[in-house]
Amino acid sequence: MVSGQAPETLAQPTSPVRPNALSISRIRHAGRAAWLQLLKFCIVGASGYVVNLIVYYALIHWVGAQYLVASVIAFLVAWLNNFALNRQWTFPKVGSSPVKQAAKYMIVSVIGLVVNLGILWGLVNIGTDTLLAQAIAIAAVTPLTFLLTRSWAFR
Repeated sequence: MVSGQAPETLAQPTSPVRPNALSISRIRHAGRAAWLQLLKFCIVGASGYVVNLIVYYALIHWVGAQYLVASVIAFLVAWLNNFALNRQWTFPKVGSSPVKQAAKYMIVSVIGLVVNLGILWGLVNIGTDTLLAQAIAIAAVTPLTFLLTRSWAFR
């Protein structure tokens, strides 16, 4: 950390050697605004989590969709919910045009989806209930998507 300089956000560099590195020190010394942003991101994520699971459940049990197909469709519906809420509430004064942000956020979300599908597939194949497996997979992917969203998509 540069002497006399207190980082105010998780995205600010703490070292001139590796300015983009995420460190425990940076997280520990993050300012109130950064923690508030993380809280908002988690609230938005929780709403997307609920939307995802409701759509996923409905597609499997009412439409008869295969679980991986249902996961992709649920992801798309939850993505729209999360993008709109994150853009308006979590990161309202940050970044470029809405179209550019949407494209970057979609890339981050697809990365999260690929990781999610891998976890989901693995859990289902060891006998985990599909709804529980989806819930675990979403929770496991959240830290990755927050870091990518904050540091790139809404910049």
